[in-house]
Amino acid sequence: MNDVRTERRVRGGGGAARRAERTAVSMDTAKFITRNIPNFEILNEEALEIIEWNADTVLEEIGVNFVENPAALQLWREAGADVRGERVHIPRGLARELCKTAPSTFTQHARNPERNVVIGGKGLVLAPVYGPPFVRDNEGGRRYATMEDFRNFVKLGYMSKWLHHSGGTVCEPTDVAVNKRHLDMLLAHMTLSDKPYMGSVTEPVRAEDSVTMSKILFGEDFVDQNTVMTSLININSPLTFDSTMMGALEVYAKHNQAAIISPFIVGGAMAPVTVAGTLTQVLAEVLAGVAYSQLIRKGAPVIFGAFVTSIDMNSGAPTFGTPEAAHITYGAGQLARRMGLPYRSGGAFCGSKLPDAQAAYETANSLNMALLAGVNFMLHACGWLEGGLVSSYEKFVLDADQLGTLHHLAKGVSMDENGQAMDAIREVGPGGHYLGCQHTQSNFKTAFWRTDVLDYKPYETWEEEGARDSATLANQRVKKLLRDFQAPTLDPAIAEALESYVAQRKASEPDAFG
Repeated sequence: MNDVRTERRVRGGGGAARRAERTAVSMDTAKFITRNIPNFEILNEEALEIIEWNADTVLEEIGVNFVENPAALQLWREAGADVRGERVHIPRGLARELCKTAPSTFTQHARNPERNVVIGGKGLVLAPVYGPPFVRDNEGGRRYATMEDFRNFVKLGYMSKWLHHSGGTVCEPTDVAVNKRHLDMLLAHMTLSDKPYMGSVTEPVRAEDSVTMSKILFGEDFVDQNTVMTSLININSPLTFDSTMMGALEVYAKHNQAAIISPFIVGGAMAPVTVAGTLTQVLAEVLAGVAYSQLIRKGAPVIFGAFVTSIDMNSGAPTFGTPEAAHITYGAGQLARRMGLPYRSGGAFCGSKLPDAQAAYETANSLNMALLAGVNFMLHACGWLEGGLVSSYEKFVLDADQLGTLHHLAKGVSMDENGQAMDAIREVGPGGHYLGCQHTQSNFKTAFWRTDVLDYKPYETWEEEGARDSATLANQRVKKLLRDFQAPTLDPAIAEALESYVAQRKASEPDAFG
């Protein structure tokens, strides 16, 4: 690959060579996950049919709001919906029929073709945290995010082996004007990484900027014929589609770029407190949103989204890693597969203020849940802290490290001749050990997942090295990755054209911070 930089390995044998290999700057990125394990299905056929029937009832009898968007209302009228004011009543079966033209899988292209990802099927694509206005690290504590923080997180994502995707708003850089920061953010994703990225959705014109900049990066014809962006279109649950998000969806669908149609569910606040009731609302909202994307352009790529959390009934704060959220995530996966759509859910969710034990428990629950639920695109896979208000440097690398366990879990159990290991069992026999046998020597480098952050050293060594906790180890890992970062090669003419476009667009309007 012309954009992967590695230090020349030290020549020689023995321990020195192995140590050099371990410490060399490595830019390997694992291919997106292909599951060889079954999905966990929590709902039986009767339950699924009840939820699907109830969702169609919601669309027909209650309806959904498309606010401040007369063109959308007209499209729905022409499709056969009953439009009353801004309320769209969709006849039973119409939305599902419209959804049939959406693809079950699609490829999102990266500027480095070796980092292309396939979204759907048995695949799982991992992308980092999205949206927090604050950042946290050991030295600076909790503070508003800046553009420097944003670039740092893009670099960390690029350097992280187990992340397949650069993501989108990895933090919200508050030191740049609201109407211009998307330009700097896109430029960072395009120049500091060669992994796939997400487009801006905060205004339709910013989605147009995303398409224009992508055409500069990839070439106009390539973007016209291929999907190079995924975008996050959040629904204003319950049952409301606002003009800003729908305007961005319209831009992306028109240009054949992918959109995640994602209800934003906090159980008990934006959806019923019961699992079945929430799944009914989620399905109704996704049906309406995906159907609308197909009214804009048949065949436009979309993802069935479900961001789901419960609520603490004492404080009103969202809670993460809970069994109720797991039930909904599993059930939504089944509904997505029955629609033949890729599925987005899960992430490194936690409500903790620090990368501590609470964060670890809740995150582990959330990550494993998403793997078993059959998620195809996992946003927030690393870095999420404080209910999504904070992008944490230390948690980013701790989570990114743990994503390696998802890769290994998803492989399933190998039953080929090497996996059965009968030669090893014969060689060692009763009372021996396997450390020196041929099978171990042939497999030890790849047999077990190995952490790049956690400490497994003896107590005495750990104490001599400063008795470092996981946050301290992660902080040191952050510094090493940023120190070792080398930007992927980009044609200077393309880089100059991107920078020129950003400068021109910024100069074309005054700053706005509201």
